Amino acid sequence: MTAPRPRVVITGLGAVTPLGLTVEDTWEGLLDGRSGVGPITRFDTSDFPCRIAAEVKEFDPRNHIDFKEARRMARVSQLAVAAVQEAMADAGLPTPVPEPERTGVLVGTGMGGFERADDATQAYRKRGLRAVGPFALLSCVPNMPAFHVGHEIGATGPLSTIVAACATGTQCIGEAAEWIRRGSADVVAAGGAEGLIHFAIIGGFSAMRGLSLRNGEPERASRPFDADRDGFVIGEGAGVVILERLEHAQARGASVYAEVLGHSSSADAFHPAAPDPEGRGAVRAMRWALRDAGIAPERVDYVNAHGSSTPLNDATETKAIKTVFGEHAYRLPTSSSKSMLGHLMGGAGAVEAIASVLTIKHGVIHPTINYETPDPECDLDYVPNVARKADVSIVLSNSFGLGGQNACLVLGSC
Repeated sequence: MTAPRPRVVITGLGAVTPLGLTVEDTWEGLLDGRSGVGPITRFDTSDFPCRIAAEVKEFDPRNHIDFKEARRMARVSQLAVAAVQEAMADAGLPTPVPEPERTGVLVGTGMGGFERADDATQAYRKRGLRAVGPFALLSCVPNMPAFHVGHEIGATGPLSTIVAACATGTQCIGEAAEWIRRGSADVVAAGGAEGLIHFAIIGGFSAMRGLSLRNGEPERASRPFDADRDGFVIGEGAGVVILERLEHAQARGASVYAEVLGHSSSADAFHPAAPDPEGRGAVRAMRWALRDAGIAPERVDYVNAHGSSTPLNDATETKAIKTVFGEHAYRLPTSSSKSMLGHLMGGAGAVEAIASVLTIKHGVIHPTINYETPDPECDLDYVPNVARKADVSIVLSNSFGLGGQNACLVLGSC
């Protein structure tokens, strides 16, 4: 007989988001239906068609990192370190970790420390090579958030970075669970981060006509599944979860939030930016995640949707959910964290996984805010505008990103 595969559980949560600097503040904001979107403060937006974003407010890296070290780090790394500090404390794990070689780190990002590369480029053009700092390159490469998280907790086990656009955080958590299942680690800090409210990013997405232009009412700009949605709102933030082999968590008396039952990733192989109009890649990812978990579709109690607030993505995701769940789709509460958080890119899936875990723990589903005008193509139960109490044991969390990268997690009570 084949031995049952090891069970992987979540014992710690950490987040820094536009709704707050902790998991607790973020969760309260989600339940209250509070928007984290506002005018951009990082640069002059007067020449930009989009002048809004979901910024992390009042974050001071010096509260988490030595001042000199923080200066050498891109914002994405600073956010990731703050998130892992909270997650480790929440899990009741000391730092440095007691079993460094059995502790891994899998933290991804969509775009890394791009702003540090731009800073170095501008410095060179204005003042020459001597103006380029020795940490310019080290701070901008995408694996630096994972390095800084590992350095922070003293982990010397497996270390990796996934760069999968909007699917990054979700895929990192799923693949980290595989490390534990195959015996490479007993504990993994996993998640994603992004820290780029930057003129080049806003300009690029504006040129693609992907961003909402509701500059006069930013708190109403992100409106997933609503008929009047006009684009997504870029955000920043980080989410990190502590994964453990169940027996390891039990041996140290840890509290368990939820279990990672299954995960998957798939490719659209269709277009670099637009989703497959039939949602075939999303369907594959959801079906494979459920198959990996050994869960029939009708057992799922809630879907944390990708729900990006773009005309194409929301309609396609709705179609995919109906394909996977059939008639059960119409009985299945489905809500979008991005309606309040904006789109955290590489950090989105990890923070949304945290929201899914807390939904299981507290029996409350956060709403999709700004849902005012139904769209005939989006005809599911999106938990509009007000949080809802519900008995939730199994959650499917979706992330569908640029490049046709899809990732899904199945999380369950434990």
